[in-house]
Amino acid sequence: MINDIIMLNYLEFLDIQLRDILSKKPKLEEFLNNNGLIYNLNTNLKIKDFFNNFGENFYIEKATTKQILSKSFYDFYISILKQENQDNLLDVQEITIIAGNNKYNKKENFSFLNIKRGEIISIVGPTGSGKSRLLADIEWMASKDTPTNREILVNGVNPPKTLRYSSDFKLVAQLSQNMNFIMDLTVLDFIKLHAESRGIKDSIDIAEKVIQEANSLAGENFDGSTPITSLSGGQSRALMIADVAILSKSPIVLIDEIENAGVDRKKALDLLVKEDKIILIATHDPILALLGNKRIVIKDGGIFDIIISSEQEKEILGKLQELDKTILFYREKLRNGEKLL
Repeated sequence: MINDIIMLNYLEFLDIQLRDILSKKPKLEEFLNNNGLIYNLNTNLKIKDFFNNFGENFYIEKATTKQILSKSFYDFYISILKQENQDNLLDVQEITIIAGNNKYNKKENFSFLNIKRGEIISIVGPTGSGKSRLLADIEWMASKDTPTNREILVNGVNPPKTLRYSSDFKLVAQLSQNMNFIMDLTVLDFIKLHAESRGIKDSIDIAEKVIQEANSLAGENFDGSTPITSLSGGQSRALMIADVAILSKSPIVLIDEIENAGVDRKKALDLLVKEDKIILIATHDPILALLGNKRIVIKDGGIFDIIISSEQEKEILGKLQELDKTILFYREKLRNGEKLL
C-alpha cells in the first residue's frame, strides 16, 4: 500500500499494486483507457503483472512492446506528479524575507518580514540604495548566496534551488519600466500565444479580457488588431500588467519603478490585488509608496526600516491622489490641444 504521495523509480513503480496507485492518482485511468487497457483491468495485480497479463498479439496490434507501454505508463505517472508539484509550489500563501547584511556588512535593522497574498509592499530609498537588489534577491529566492546574505522562504520553507532555473515553475513575474516588443504580431495574437503557451483554454475570450483591462490602465485605447510593435510605452506596460495579472500563474509580482510608465498606477495595483498576487514595488513615487500596506526603507544596500502605513499617512495619500487627479486633468487638456483658462 502506498501511504504517501512519493516519486517512485521505475522498478519500484512496477512492483506495487495497480489499485494502490490508481487510488492515489485516479488520473492514471486516462492512460489505461486511451491505450485500450481498461477491458482487462485487474487492479489486484502488481503493475508489472498487469502488463504481463496481456498477450503477445495485443502488443503486436498496438505496434509496441510490454516494456515500452509500461514505461510510458510510468512516464505518465511522473508527469502527473510534476504537475501536482507545480500547483503546490505555486500555491504561495506568503513569503518571508530573513535579514542579511548591508553593503558595510552590518546586519539589517530587522529579523524577518512575512508578506502575504494580496499585500502590497512598497520599497523606497535613494537611487542606488539597493531597491533593485532586494527585488533580485526575491526573484532568485536567495538562500544566503547573494551579496546581501539574505534568505527568502516560501510558505515558511526554503524552496528547492532547482526552481531558479526551471522553465515550468515561475514563482515570480517581474515588470519594469523598460519594455520593448520585437514580434510582428497583433495584440490579440500575442496574448493568445501567451494564453495557449500556459495551457489556458478559451484563449480568445481571455485575450479579449486582457486587452479590456489594459485599456482601463492606459491613456489611449487600442484593440486586438493593433500591431504589438506600434503600441506606445504606456500601452505596452498596461498590456503586460494585465497579462501578468490575468494570465500569469506566478503568485509574486515584482514591479521596478513604473511611476513614469504612462499607466493608471492605482488601477494597476488594484487589478493585481484582485488577482490575489503578492506585490512588491520599488518606487520613488509618493503615491505608490503610500499605497502599500507596508513600506521597506532601503539605505546603504540594506533594509533600514519597515514602516506600517498609518491612518495619518492614508489621509495624506488621499490629498496626494486629489492633486494627482488635478495634474492628470490638465495633462489631458494639453494633450488634446486645449488652452488652459
